[in-house]
Amino acid sequence: MSEFGEFVVPPALDRGDKVAIVAPGSNRATDYPHVYELGLERLREEFDLEPVEFPTATKDSDYLYDNPDERARDVMDAFEDPEISGVVTVIGGFDQVRILKHLNPEVLRENPTRFYGISDNTNLACYLWNLGIVSFYGGTLLTDLAMQGSMHDYTVEHLETAFFADDLDAFGDLRPADEFTDDDLDWGDPDTLDQHREMEPNPGWTFRGPETAVSGRTWGGCLEIVDMQLRTDRYLPAPEDLAGRILLLETSEELPSAMDVRQTLIGMGERGLLEQFAGLLVGRPKARNLFEDPGPEGRDEYREDQRETIAEVVGEYNPDAPVVFDVDFGHTAPSVPIPVGGRVEIDPESERISVGE
Repeated sequence: MSEFGEFVVPPALDRGDKVAIVAPGSNRATDYPHVYELGLERLREEFDLEPVEFPTATKDSDYLYDNPDERARDVMDAFEDPEISGVVTVIGGFDQVRILKHLNPEVLRENPTRFYGISDNTNLACYLWNLGIVSFYGGTLLTDLAMQGSMHDYTVEHLETAFFADDLDAFGDLRPADEFTDDDLDWGDPDTLDQHREMEPNPGWTFRGPETAVSGRTWGGCLEIVDMQLRTDRYLPAPEDLAGRILLLETSEELPSAMDVRQTLIGMGERGLLEQFAGLLVGRPKARNLFEDPGPEGRDEYREDQRETIAEVVGEYNPDAPVVFDVDFGHTAPSVPIPVGGRVEIDPESERISVGE
């Protein structure tokens, strides 16, 4: 249970509904307006949703940094507005934790609304988790929706479920995507909007640890933001509230080293948090960005180093927890908008991951 009691899945959207566009993290819409407009167009054309731009959606990053209260106000206004059925974030960022103290938890709890975002939006996802509100780790405007070339069918399929399904059981058994990419195309060049990113064959999930089936509600998100939550220590659930949960973790385009990942997990272990979880879902790590690409062998080595590090630390602090690696959520594409606070079952013996109510 959350501090407010049982979890609630906010009402589903219907086609034709209005969705709020907000920037509770930073913003790149002002830097790359052509990418931003493509994301709005995809909401209209792929999903028949009507984007409503809230004030922060078109403010630049410097303004947003100086006005965390306005970012919080947009979130609350969007949740309170009876004409808004969902809240879609523009992008992530690095300082969203600064808006949390400006939120009114009662406003959010009394007006549960479907919220979509990854990366820095882990802050809001975990804040909503404390209120018993399920959110979705996916659906960010500039990344998931404004994918150059075209949206991946896999992403569209699962976003439709996250948008329109009344019941999380509609997700059912997940499957690995056939292909994946962590390639970046330069947003500064409008010509890239018609290009497709380099795809790689998806080798599928990797299961480590015991073969015992486990299930529980999910908590977590981007590892770097979970680390920030650990440092802030204002919004973390009590350890006992994480007992039996499924930990979600994935890393960002900042490409944290295996040692960075290790230190965060050791910190969770020493605080008595890591031992609470029944199991872990780990998103496939992004292994390159516009400024750093070690090549195919280097990317494989980076991913394997991260897998080995997580498996080793979890094996030390929580040997009973199965871990699934390379799940399709987070900073690679295509992706599943995993419900944060939804229920997940991990069955290592049958290599099955199921999402439900």
